[in-house]
Order: sequence, then C-alpha cells, then structure tokens
Amino acid sequence: MTADLEPALRRIWADVLDLPEERITSGDSFLALGGDSVLAVRTAALVRRRLGVVLAMSDIRVQDTLADLAAAVRERGSARDGDVPDLKPARRDDPLAPFPLLPLQQGYFVGQQGGWELSYESAHHYVDLGLTGVDGDEAAEALRDALHRLAEHQPALRARILPDGTQRILDPDAPGAIPSPTVHDWRALDAGEAARLLAGLRADMRANGPDPATGPGVDLRLSLLPDGRGRLHSSMSLLLVDGWSSGVFYRDLLAFAADWNTVLAPLDIDFGDYVTAVQGLPETPQWQADRDWWWERLDALPQPPALPVTAEPDTVRARVMRSLETRLAPDRWARVQELCREHGVTASAAALAAYAVALACTAGHRRFLLNSLQLNRLPLHPDVHRMVGAFSSTVLLPIELPEHRTFADLARELQTLTGEALAHNLVTGVEVSRELARRWGTTRPVAPVVFQSTLGVDAAMGSSVPEEAGPLGHIDLTDHRQELRTPQVAMEGRLYEARDELVIVLSLVEELFHAEDVERLFTTFTTLLRSLDTPDGWERTCDLPERLDADGGLRLDARPRASIAQDGGPLRDEVEQAVADCWSELLDLPEDRQLDRAAEFFALGGDSLAAIRMLTRLARSGLPHVTPRAFLAAPTVAGLAAAIREKRGLEG
Repeated sequence: MTADLEPALRRIWADVLDLPEERITSGDSFLALGGDSVLAVRTAALVRRRLGVVLAMSDIRVQDTLADLAAAVRERGSARDGDVPDLKPARRDDPLAPFPLLPLQQGYFVGQQGGWELSYESAHHYVDLGLTGVDGDEAAEALRDALHRLAEHQPALRARILPDGTQRILDPDAPGAIPSPTVHDWRALDAGEAARLLAGLRADMRANGPDPATGPGVDLRLSLLPDGRGRLHSSMSLLLVDGWSSGVFYRDLLAFAADWNTVLAPLDIDFGDYVTAVQGLPETPQWQADRDWWWERLDALPQPPALPVTAEPDTVRARVMRSLETRLAPDRWARVQELCREHGVTASAAALAAYAVALACTAGHRRFLLNSLQLNRLPLHPDVHRMVGAFSSTVLLPIELPEHRTFADLARELQTLTGEALAHNLVTGVEVSRELARRWGTTRPVAPVVFQSTLGVDAAMGSSVPEEAGPLGHIDLTDHRQELRTPQVAMEGRLYEARDELVIVLSLVEELFHAEDVERLFTTFTTLLRSLDTPDGWERTCDLPERLDADGGLRLDARPRASIAQDGGPLRDEVEQAVADCWSELLDLPEDRQLDRAAEFFALGGDSLAAIRMLTRLARSGLPHVTPRAFLAAPTVAGLAAAIREKRGLEG
C-alpha cells in the first residue's frame, strides 16, 4: 500500500521542489532534495488536495524520505485521523460581517494602543524597490489599475479593524474600501533634489504606517525619477499582511501592472472564512492536547536573553526600529545551502543557531527564551497559499546551548527543538505567552527577542516577484530597502532571499541597547553564517559563555507589573460597581462571585486584548476613557475606578 502512494507523492515533491520526477527515489530525504519547513507546508496542502489526507506538521519532517512520507500518509488515512483537526473553511453567510482577530493580530492591535512597552501607533512593514526603464507616461495609471484589481481579488486588502478588536472586510464599492496609490513625479528635478525628496518620503513611510482602524491598511506610492528610473514604495499594516502575503501582493500586483488582460484564478474562500474556521480549534482534542503539552512545560521555560540595556523598556518611546543589513552573494549562499543539506539541517535551522550563539555571547549565558515568527498557514484549503492575510503566528523556543559542541551539532539540536515545538503549533506562541505572563505576574512582553526566516517562501508559493512589470519597467530586487516596526519586540534577527542572494537583517529598538553590543552581536551573527560556506565552519567548536543562566545585572525580561497598594474589601461606590460589573461580564465570571475592590484584572483571567475591550466598553457606557497606560499602573477594580474619577475631575 505504501509503495502505491509513492508515485503520487513523488509528483507532489517534484512540483514543490521543481525537480524532475525521475530524480526522486524512495530513499531520498526531503531536505537533501532542497526542501525546508516552509515547503513542507505546501507539501501538506497538496497531499490534502490530491490525496484527501490531512497531515499534521509532525508528519512531514524535513529529514524524512519519500518512503517515510508515504508511510505517514498511509497511517493518517486510516488509524490516526483523530490526531488532526478536520476544519473545513466555507463561505460565510455574510462575507462583510465582523470576525475575530487571530492571536498575533491581537498582539499587534494591542501594541498600537500605546499602553504597553515598546508600542507604536502602527505596526507595519516598509519596502521600496528599484525600477529601471520606467514608462513615466503610463506607469501611474498602470499601478492604479493594478492595485484596484488586486484589492477586488484579495478581500483582506479591504479589511478594517474595529475598536472592539474584531475585523471586517468592506464591500469593494464602499467608500474608501479600495486603496489608491500616490504618485510623485520628480523626473524634472536634478539628482540632488530628487534624492532629498526620496529620503524624506522614506523617512515618513518608515515612521508613519497605515492603520486599518482608520483607513486602508496599504500605503502604496510610486516615485518617478530622472533617466527612466523609479521606486515603488509600500507600507503595509502587519494587522493585514504577513511575510508570505507580501510576496503574494507584489507577485500579483506586478502581474496586473504588466498586462491589462491578466486574469487571476478566483479565490473560493477569503481570509474571513479561514479565520472563522480556525475559531473551532479550541474545541478540538488536538488543540487541547497541544495546550496541555505547552502548559506542562511553562514553569520550566527560561526568561529572554539578558541583553545589556541602557534604559528600562517602559521608559523608551521609539518612533522607528534601526536595521543593520548585509548580504551573501548568490555563489556563496548556494555553497552554504549545499553544506546545510550535507549536514542534515535546513538553512533556517543553521541561521537560528548562528543567531542563538550571537545572543548567548552578548548576554553572557546559554539558556534563554526566543520568540520565532512562523508562516502559520494551516493547509485547510487549496487556496490558503494564494491568499493575502495576517496568517502568521509565533512559537516560543527554550534555547539551551551546550558547551564544547560543533556548530553542526548545535544546528541539528535547534532543528530538533524547533520541529518539536512546531509539532504542537495549534496553540500559538501568543497564547502561550499570555499564560506565561499570567504565571510570572507581568504585563511586560515575555519574549521580546525574535527570530524570523522566510527562506523558501518563493518556492512554496510556486512563483516569485517578476523581473518585468510593463510600464513600471524592470524590477531590481538587488536594489531594495526594507524596514520593520513591530510592537513588543526589542530585537529581531531575520533572513530572506532577494533573487538568489541571502539578506541578513537585525532590527532593534536602538534606544534600548549599547551601540557596541549591537555591532558585536551582528558581527558574530553574520560571521558565523558566512563561515558556513566551508566544511571548517561547520566543524568549528563554538565559543560560548560558561554560565547557563543570567547572573544578575539589568535585564530585558519579565518584571512584575506595577501596581499601587489598594485596600481590599467591598466595593465603595457606583464607579467601582460599574468596573466590577464590566469585568464580571467580559471575563465570564460566575454570577455569584462578588469582586473585592482589590481584585486584579489579569489574575482574574484577563489579557491585553480583553483589557482594550474593557476600557472601550466602559467608555461607551458614559464613563471617562482611561488610557491603557493609566490602567496598567493599577489594574485592580479600585485602581481603575480611581483613574476614572481622576479623569472625570479633569474633564469637569
């Protein structure tokens, strides 16, 4: 039976890996053929579509052979179906009705409220691409038409975030639903003036991203420059778009711009349908098993790396994140990838190991918690990989680097660690972080140091950003810039490919760190990665700190939330009663439970999103609006009531 499956699975691997079928044998591993964890997601989607078998992420390990996969598919198709939640997205009765935010969207939404550490007015990703051979007379209209058609095709580009922390998609004909690009015609200017205006535009878009709470979540601009040059700028809200979606966005936008007659295959479901389907996850035994797996490990999780900082995070009000960037040329990057396969690890796992070593050397200890951003598109429908939406999630990685081990050993161990965590990915890192914060008694981000790799996304999508885009000219991905502004993140190491180059980026809140520490960390990170183009780099023993855990000092980690002392006892007035009633309803507390005035919101089961909803609900009831920051100073019934009275007095 297993052998009968292999021809079908061989065709799937050939499509995913872009290889001739005859090159794939039963004993070949997915990794050795060029596969990675991102391509594994597409493999699972194609297995479901073509064979009708739903795989869990734990079934498609990158080191497995074709024969191993065939055995897993056979077993899933019979005895172990109950291990995978069978959620089938379907068209909602009302496609314009509000639907919930996914967990990471909730985190970004909260991070835009200004009450939590490392928050911003907008969470967004800025990109600009170099253009040559631009038709200045046709480019603007081609771009407007392309964006209009793309927003009609991709409903998530018409989404708005509502004050209660839900989202809805606008009808294409609704006023303001379709975003429109802005065009700057600087062709007649001299080079110096054009460069000055371009720098100003970049600075503005880098610091001021779109907010889908008030308008479109996409800000697209075109700069027309002298000599047929140009730049395509985009700032996209992370509430609407993830890393995979950015690739889909540019691929489809430029396809529309290149040819007025381009027609894309329609999407049978939209992002709202997907989100509605996954709302059923907590009711499944699979989600509950993943939750139990994480909850059993929470008390043993370490804190984040104790990076030396110059200020307490809650005192920093950064407007942008600084980025350091370097690249590996195509030939060198190809050698690194080949040696990754020879050592049985993905390129992402090797990069994670290099980042972890750099963090350990800077923090002075070898055990710490890392937050990894994942392109979490559950293969519930064949169209999922073609959709724009904020699908991403996070997974927490408890890193513990052993001493006196080669880099190859460390990379293999971290690949195993990541695979084990991703095998329990139905419960996201955001949900795990909330429970961890509740146990630690903190409102500080518990995992503010992040790793992200989007290596393999183009292959997983089955296409990449085109090189030519009609009137927009030639797309030069070697001449591009990216900037990130992510709430509740202090530092993020990320990797992606631009054409055949590897791009290595370190983004951080510059005001938090010593410049020399940042430079040293980035140098260690990139030097390790560059060394992997030779066998010696893999066999070199990593020089790591002796200490396993942090030893005092100023730390960027979980700190008990601030609170002022409150006398307990019965509620004292109508304001405290209103607060208690709101909390009881919002947190679904038992009807017979009488809240003490010293009851604490987070200890009762509240989280950051519930806090935003609670403050909004109280304001709508006629009470003065209290900011999240004021609430966090004393998150008790009495503390919030006191803040409301103070605000009422000021307004009076």
